[in-house]
Amino acid sequence: MNDIQKKKTNKTIGKNIRTFRHRRGWSQEDIANRLGISIPAFSKIETGVTDINLSRLEQIANIYEVDVVQILALDAEEVEQQPSNLSIVQKRLSDREAEIVNLQRKVILLYEELRSSKTAIHL
Repeated sequence: MNDIQKKKTNKTIGKNIRTFRHRRGWSQEDIANRLGISIPAFSKIETGVTDINLSRLEQIANIYEVDVVQILALDAEEVEQQPSNLSIVQKRLSDREAEIVNLQRKVILLYEELRSSKTAIHL
């Protein structure tokens, strides 16, 4: 698998994980605590920044009480076609969530750069 495909796969899996989390009404903190990882680490999984291994994927599936295959196969872009105000609001919410995910990714990367530069300065 080339890097582009790998990144796309990570993002898709991350979207699916986020979709399951939203369906449960849980926060990133809820899942991070159950996994025993930090919120930024879980955010990296959801945004596709981190490669997720099978073991971690199984842990997440167990938390959501679904099979790993369901997380891998979920079409996160699938939205029921309902011509109503609700579907319009859902679309707007989805767009805002995508913006938030992108901003989270940028904050994480900037934080890592800052931490790296501080480490380099102290050396």
